[in-house]
Amino acid sequence: MTNSENTSRMTRRSFGNTLLAAWASLTGAASAKSAEGTWRMPDEGEPHRRTWMAYGASRDVWGKRLLPVVQDNLITLANTIAQFEPVTLLVRPEERAAVAPRLKPQVSVLETGLDDLWIRDTGPVFVHNTQGQRAGVDFNFNGWGDKQAHAQDAQVAERVCRQAGVSLLKTDLVLEGGGIEVDGHGTAIITESCVLNDNRNPGLGRKDVAQELERLLGIRHIIWLPGIVGQDITDGHTDFYARFSQPGAVLAHLDPDPQSFDHAVTPEHLAILRRAKDASGRSLQVSTMEAPSRVRPAFDSKDFTAGYINFYVCNGAVIAPEFGDRRADSEAQRILAAHFPGRKIVALNIDGIAAGGGGIHCATQQEPR
Repeated sequence: MTNSENTSRMTRRSFGNTLLAAWASLTGAASAKSAEGTWRMPDEGEPHRRTWMAYGASRDVWGKRLLPVVQDNLITLANTIAQFEPVTLLVRPEERAAVAPRLKPQVSVLETGLDDLWIRDTGPVFVHNTQGQRAGVDFNFNGWGDKQAHAQDAQVAERVCRQAGVSLLKTDLVLEGGGIEVDGHGTAIITESCVLNDNRNPGLGRKDVAQELERLLGIRHIIWLPGIVGQDITDGHTDFYARFSQPGAVLAHLDPDPQSFDHAVTPEHLAILRRAKDASGRSLQVSTMEAPSRVRPAFDSKDFTAGYINFYVCNGAVIAPEFGDRRADSEAQRILAAHFPGRKIVALNIDGIAAGGGGIHCATQQEPR
């Protein structure tokens, strides 16, 4: 998710304390303290109420050439997921008239201000507890460490929670949904390069983060991966490196290209994962998904993110990217089918989204039942 045009538009996040306080008074926004130990972030493969997306690409960020391509990708992705579960697409008011006729009936539209499309990072992380309550955690999106203007996107988590009718959980921790991967049973995989970065959480260490994530998400054990600082706008999100397919089983990205900045770190991640145990004390079964050796040339660039790990699991399906490398695409789909039996594997050309440094997972956020 990189673009040099964004640099001059950096802003500091306005947390909107007055707005959040008003929302809390109207809805009884949930206190994590009052429900301590009960909140749980479900695994992505558990049943969903819906998928949330944001039609937030703009010419300022994406440029004239790439903008219509990424917009087409977003429409295709929303309509594809809508075959399996409801979708709510956030849209700027001025764009609704152009967007709505292109959407399937199962896709509803919510008008709101947006800076960009990455709702995995800007939206709430949904949780529920043993009392049957549902909530969304606002992790204080700050533009991946003030790398991009984000005044509107900083309010997306609150707006989505209000529309979903769930309470808002607040925290001082700053991170993004793409930086957390969970198995739904107390284990998380997190990159240090993102969450322990001073541009998000200065002065905090592993123990501080672990305590807060246990309180908010029910995480009892974290497997820390080093990631890479500064090579992409996210500082190395987990969802481009490792994903649970089920408790005890992990799919991990392997980059064979010596010219890639991920070439050295992905084998290091694999070694850590193969030594690791989960919250239940099980050793992990780790399978690799190798990046394609080539992609379609039309939108290839230094920011193009070519990897299969950034898939999205929805009700009855796995939505995955394909890049035009017949061998690698086919192998990725075979691996996903083996890890997600009973789900349809749907491969999409998302070259516009990938050219902006992201993927399918980055552009979606699940709301569990």
